[in-house]
Parts: sequence; structure tokens; C-alpha cells
Amino acid sequence: MKDHSVPLKLVALLADGEFHSGEQLGEVLGMSRAAINKHVQTLKSWGLDVYTVTGKGYSLPAPIQLLNEEEIVSRLNQPNLSVIPVIDSTNQYLLERMDQLISGDACIAEYQQAGRGRRGRQWFSPFGANLYMSMYWRLEQGPAAAMGLSLVIGIVMAEVIQSLGANDVRVKWPNDLYLHDRKLAGILVELTGKTGDAAQIVIGAGINLAMRSEGASQINQGWINLQEAGIDIDRNQLAATLINRLREALPLFERDGLAPFIERWDMLDNFINRPVKLLIGDREVYGIARGVDKQGGLLLEQDGETKAWVGGEISLRPDN
Repeated sequence: MKDHSVPLKLVALLADGEFHSGEQLGEVLGMSRAAINKHVQTLKSWGLDVYTVTGKGYSLPAPIQLLNEEEIVSRLNQPNLSVIPVIDSTNQYLLERMDQLISGDACIAEYQQAGRGRRGRQWFSPFGANLYMSMYWRLEQGPAAAMGLSLVIGIVMAEVIQSLGANDVRVKWPNDLYLHDRKLAGILVELTGKTGDAAQIVIGAGINLAMRSEGASQINQGWINLQEAGIDIDRNQLAATLINRLREALPLFERDGLAPFIERWDMLDNFINRPVKLLIGDREVYGIARGVDKQGGLLLEQDGETKAWVGGEISLRPDN
């Protein structure tokens, strides 16, 4: 694995948002100004916007809060956490280590070089701007018992973010969080296991906290971050609270399925009782969203009849 220790020390020095001269940084890190500039280029490749001003030095546009492993672990009910600042993908990290993990083991990162979203999409993951987290869980009842799991993750995430001050966060079936009708967070559930065997599951979550629009042009839908909405959340507190709440909710889901969560979903559903378009492959289905059933299927009302759908993606009808 590549050694990222020097650029990470450089980020820590720049995290206050003040200007630091190349000479000063070089003294602290024991290297030339030319070497500092090389590491600044690494930070830029991680999605950090580093200002370079002749005579003043280097600065970030604003202070950033770095993940603090000690602080996060101190807030956890059980430790079992890896904090890896620079990683290919938090999900991939856990998937490659499943034979060594126990349910609830988690991993968080500052930056993902190859973050993944649903349907093979890339998850844009600039350094220090958002929260990237994955958790392992083993379902003894097998893959079929995982039906509706992404909804439970969404409920827990929305409730946690609301409790930290973002009152208007809502869930979008089957696995996103929305704020003001724009995407705030995504969930990726990756599952292995055959019928009759336990299911091994890695749950990934990415939450937009302070992501800047520069460089985010690859995102193909309307998105929002909490900072834009005027909400400042402590990343370390968010990570710890989310991990604790997921570790509490998943045993309940394991025991009782989705039933205990249906009412909580309805209270958080961004699309409930609104006209929506359901896209399944090339097919478009129009109707009124009426929540979800006990298997996690979308309830869609058409011409007075309500039917459950288990695949696809929804969006508001264009005329809304």
C-alpha cells in the first residue's frame, strides 16, 4: 500500500484554513519547498482545493474537520472500527476481509480513490468533505432475509442526521437520503451467500457534508450537502452515532424483519402521497407513491389500485 503519511501530515497543517508558507511547511515536515509543492499536487488529486498565493504560501478555502479515530472510538459502545484516511473503497476493504470480521465491524475514510455507488456507478469521494462509511453484518437466516435492509439503513441514517440538526432530511426508496428534493446521501448494500447459507453483507454509506461543486460534474443528478443547507455537523460525532445506531437497529431487523420499521419509514418518506415515475429498465410506470410494504416493496397507486414493486428507481414526475 502506498505511503500517504506526508500528504496526510500536510493536510493536518493546512486544516486550519490559514495560509502557511512553503518554507514553514518544509521546516515542519523536513523537506524542500519543491517537495512540498509535489505533495500539494497529491492533495489536489484527492479533491482538495489548495490555494497557492505567491508570498503567502498555501491554504485551503476554509478550515476542515479531520476524522479523529480516538475521539470516534471513545463515543462507540464497542470499538471494532478501522479509520483509514485514504482507501480504494470502504466497502471493498471489508469485502476482502469478511472471513476475519464480526457483525458490526466498521470502516470509515477521508477519501476513496474508487468509491462505488449502485449499479456500478462511481461514488465521488473528495477528501475530508463528506462521510464515507461501511459496516459488515452476518445474517444467519440467509440472503432472502436481507430484503428491505437498505430501507432500515436509510431510516437510521435519516434519524441520526435529523437528531444532529438537519430536521428536513428524508428517505427515498429504496436507498437514498434526500434534502429539499435533492440527494444528500446514498446507500450501497453488497451481499454474498447462497440460499441455505448465512448472508455476509457489507453496507456502505456516503453522506454529503461539505462537498464543493467544483469537480463534482460527474454526478448525474441533483445533489445537496448539509453545509449548503446551513447545517454544520461534527463528522466524528456523526460517524460514532451512526455506527452505534446501526449496531442497535440491525439485530432488531434480524429478529423481526421490516415490520417494526414501516411506521418510521412512512414518517420519513420524501415521496409518500406524491406523483412519481418508477423506472424499471426501459419501462416507465406512473402513479402515486403510498409508502412500502413489509417486504420493502414500493407501494404505487394507479387508477385506484395499489400494487407493490420491488425493483427500479423513482423520481418525481417532471410536472411537479
